Amino acid sequence: MTEDQQQSVMRRKASSGQPAVTLAPVTAARAIPLALARTAEGMGLPLRVAQLRESRMVLAELPEALEEFSLLAVIEGPKEGLGLVALPPATLAALIEFQTLGVLARSAPAPRKPTRIDAAMAAEFIDGALTRIEAELSATDEAIWAGGFRYASCLDGPRPLGLLLEDTAYRVWQADLVFGAEGERAGGFLWAVPAEGRGQRPAAVPQAAPNPVRTEEDADWTRRMEATLMGTHAVLDAVLGRVTLPLAAVLRFSPGTQIPIAADSLEQLQLEGHGRRILGRARLGQLHGFRAVRLADEAAQPGPARAAPTEFDAGSSPIAARPAAPPPARLEVAEPAPRRAAGA
Repeated sequence: MTEDQQQSVMRRKASSGQPAVTLAPVTAARAIPLALARTAEGMGLPLRVAQLRESRMVLAELPEALEEFSLLAVIEGPKEGLGLVALPPATLAALIEFQTLGVLARSAPAPRKPTRIDAAMAAEFIDGALTRIEAELSATDEAIWAGGFRYASCLDGPRPLGLLLEDTAYRVWQADLVFGAEGERAGGFLWAVPAEGRGQRPAAVPQAAPNPVRTEEDADWTRRMEATLMGTHAVLDAVLGRVTLPLAAVLRFSPGTQIPIAADSLEQLQLEGHGRRILGRARLGQLHGFRAVRLADEAAQPGPARAAPTEFDAGSSPIAARPAAPPPARLEVAEPAPRRAAGA
C-alpha cells in the first residue's frame, strides 16, 4: 500500500463517527456585515463590521438615532415603501476620501454638512450594499422586508422625514464600521425599513412561456404604435387646492399675502387632466432636490374628507369707496340745412 493510500485510509477512520458539517442558516445579522464588507471591497476599501444592533423604532424616534451632519438617503422599495440609510460624517468622509484620493488619512476631517455631490458619490456604495443584502436574503423569509430597496434621493436634514416616511414601525439596523487594513478609521451605518415587509416570499421561478411567432406586419404595427404613443403629450395638473375669493380680495394681493388652503392638502393632492377630470390622488414630496408627487394607492381605503380651509377675510371692497364717475356728456349734432338749387 502506498503512502497516499495509507493517509487516505487514516483520514476516513479519523472522520468516522463525526457529525456532518452543516452550514449555518443565512440571517440578516450575517448578511448585512457581509454585504457591507464586500461592497467596500469592490471599491478597494477594506471594511469590517465591529458590531451590529437591531431595534424597532417608530417614525418619531428615527431622528433621535441620527448623528448630526449625517448623509440621509431615502430608499424606495416594493409597493412604494420608503426607508432610510444614514451615513455619519466619519463614514461619508472615508468613502469620499478613498474615491477621490485612493487612500485614507490617519484622522477623520471635521464634520460638515453633506452636499449633493457627496450624495451622488455615496449612492453607489448604498445601492451596492442593498443589492448584496437582497441577494443574500433572497431565499429566506426575511426577503419580504429586506429586498427591493434602492437609493431614491437625499435630504438636507431630518426635518422632512415626518412628511416623506410613513408613520409606522421601522426595523432599524445600526452598525459600527472599521475602515482600513489596520483599522485607521471608524464610522457607522444606519438602515431603516418598514417592519411590516411588503415584498414577496421566495418561490420557485416559473418556466417562461415560449415567445409567440411574430410576423413582420406585427412588428411594423408595434413600431408605428410606439412612435405614436411616445410622441403624444399629456398634461396633468397636481392641484394642491382651490379657493374661491371675491374680486376685492384679489385686488388686495401683494407679496407675502397668505391664501388659506385645507390642512391636509399636502397629503390629498388631486391629479387632474383636461377639463379638470380627476385621474388620481397623490401626496407632495421631493425627488433629487425637486418638488415631486407620489401617486396614492387607489386600492387603499379612502381617507377622511378634506378639511375645509380657514375663513379668508376679504375686507372692504376698494371699488365701493371710489366716487361714482359722472355720466358722459351727450353730444348732439344738428342736421345741416338743405341746399337751395341755383337760380332759386
